[in-house]
Amino acid sequence: MSDAERRFTPGLVEVRADGDQTNRIGGYAAKFNKLSRNLGGFVERIDPSFFAKSEGDSWPEVMARYNHDDNRLLGTTEAGTLRLAVDGTGLDYQVDVPNSRADVLELVQRGDVRRSSFAFYTFEDDWAMTDDGFPMRTLLSGRLVDVAPVNTPAYLDTSTGLRSLAEKAGADLAEVRAAAEGGDLKRFLGAPAPTIIPTGGQGDTHPLLSVRQRRAELMRRRTF
Repeated sequence: MSDAERRFTPGLVEVRADGDQTNRIGGYAAKFNKLSRNLGGFVERIDPSFFAKSEGDSWPEVMARYNHDDNRLLGTTEAGTLRLAVDGTGLDYQVDVPNSRADVLELVQRGDVRRSSFAFYTFEDDWAMTDDGFPMRTLLSGRLVDVAPVNTPAYLDTSTGLRSLAEKAGADLAEVRAAAEGGDLKRFLGAPAPTIIPTGGQGDTHPLLSVRQRRAELMRRRTF
């Protein structure tokens, strides 16, 4: 199994009062079909089927933790203090904050904690290009580990994603990492790089021309 990954969510975490019970907070831990920010040479989107396995298994051993901290447990699916639901927007969570974590509830109420995050293992993903020609990873299936209200962005360790691309492309991981740093992951996705050839003419002002430009030039010369 691949390493656990964490991703930030643009949705807000909020207090969800239910009658006299005002210790509930929740939000969208993940949103489907939304392109992420640049994760270091590629973007990601979450397919609506990504959580199907976890949902089908009744969300086994999923926890809510403040800032993903093992020492700041807020609730669990097993105890029923954490409830998860998938809809057309994404993965929604609601957790009953214990009295011992009243500070987290207060931070959410004041707006100091505004974001959510989720940790997961990836079973299957896919690589393609966006309409703008930027490398895109689609998360197709996986297992949810936890959801978390966070006040700082989770550390985006993209090594698992790059390892996936290296395996699919049959390339060395170090080479893929270097390409990511240089913004050149396209070459592992079958996107042809422009082929350039020398013009060979001493009088040409441009030493290199693309194949398309060269052909256009030859056709132009033939018309004279």
